[in-house]
Amino acid sequence: MSEWFGGPHAQAAWHLWSWKASASLSSTSGEKLGRENDEFPPLFVPDYTPAFRNLAGSIAATDPTHLAAPLIPFSMPLLIETIATAFTDAFGHDATLLVRAPGRVNLIGEHTDYNGGFVLPAAINKEIYFAVALNGLNRVRLISYDKQERYEVALTAKPLQRGPIQWANYLLGVVAQFQQQGLAVAGFDCLFGGTIPMGAGLSSSAAVECGLAYALNQLSGHNVPTLALAQLAQKAEHEFAGVLCGLMDQFASLMSQANHVVRLDCRSLEYTYFPFDTTAAQVVLCNSGVKHNLADSEYNVRRQQCEKGVAVLRKHHPYVLTLRDVTLKQLEHHRAELDDLTYRRCRYVLEENERVLAACQHLLDGNLTAFGQQMYASHAGLRDDYEVSCPELDALTVAAKGLPGVYGARMMGGGFGGCTINLVAPAQVDDFVRVVSEQFKAQFGRPLEVYQARIVSGVGTVPTAASPSA
Repeated sequence: MSEWFGGPHAQAAWHLWSWKASASLSSTSGEKLGRENDEFPPLFVPDYTPAFRNLAGSIAATDPTHLAAPLIPFSMPLLIETIATAFTDAFGHDATLLVRAPGRVNLIGEHTDYNGGFVLPAAINKEIYFAVALNGLNRVRLISYDKQERYEVALTAKPLQRGPIQWANYLLGVVAQFQQQGLAVAGFDCLFGGTIPMGAGLSSSAAVECGLAYALNQLSGHNVPTLALAQLAQKAEHEFAGVLCGLMDQFASLMSQANHVVRLDCRSLEYTYFPFDTTAAQVVLCNSGVKHNLADSEYNVRRQQCEKGVAVLRKHHPYVLTLRDVTLKQLEHHRAELDDLTYRRCRYVLEENERVLAACQHLLDGNLTAFGQQMYASHAGLRDDYEVSCPELDALTVAAKGLPGVYGARMMGGGFGGCTINLVAPAQVDDFVRVVSEQFKAQFGRPLEVYQARIVSGVGTVPTAASPSA
């Protein structure tokens, strides 16, 4: 989904916003953020650039010897402490709740979720962190740590409406969904920031939505089931971000288990966890550096094209609600009634669903080579039939396919940019990074960002001084 989040510190040119004590944090609402009529103290953040670099595990591969490094254990607590301290400095009181919300990868099953199909995602250790507390002011006060901006709005009897600031709308949409469901939301303060690279297709927007939904559920004691929180966050993205996404991103951020991938049936919402052997294959992400904004791109167009195909097939098969209800045989039988573009869009989705099911069986069989072949076929379909790839993604996939120790590779996410996902034998990761980085730099004239991803559990709390057992 649209990548408005994740820090500037998650980019190749690493840096962390540092504000002097005399500088004011910019207000994107046009209002000064304060306690009653007083301004908040200015926000000061020390420069923790080296720690943030270690945390995200990013590689700015400016030379062939700059290889992937494991995460530094102390870095995540340092980032959480920084977010908590920034919250206190900005709002004048401590956060009562700290939440971590992960981004996600999807091993296979792209553009199938909004077609009622199958997906195979997992949460990863590229995360957004929230410091949150009730404020007793009947106002929502938000600070984007990474964007150096804040936004404030009053709570009223009516659900919140979209505002002029895009990043804030993802959070306002979550509040509005609680309100529309009759779930009371009291005034709260929220500061968030993280390490999900912007524009990389790792679903930072879903992490923001799910992190806040989880936090509000905890603060308000509503006990909304986790799956329902995912659906609430999905609806927030539909209505406040304008992206008609499926449920996969929000589901993965909230429902994932460490060291497992999860197959979600987006029609029935049944799901199955599959162990993922990280000693056999490392998830490596190669960022094309091509940014995408799905709300302003072809994402919604692809959904409309699939719905066009469904409408034609429903004339002959009234039970057809989504492409999940269609077989390849039925699609071929009615091909003459479909224009070529619609036919190819539909064919891709039906074949991708079959690939997901086959890939899951390969995981159970321990056959990573066969699993990887499904990934390559997925990329070919996304490139040729669904037409959501780009030259950089194609080149990265081709480069990976010819290297020792690479089981599979494909573009990942909504497309038009973002990352490729690669399954690489751990012993071959360093060589993989070196060779692919060299080829990418030679072809496109810029360094390649690479991330080694660890599969983690979904959204959860982080212990605070106020709640050490959280």
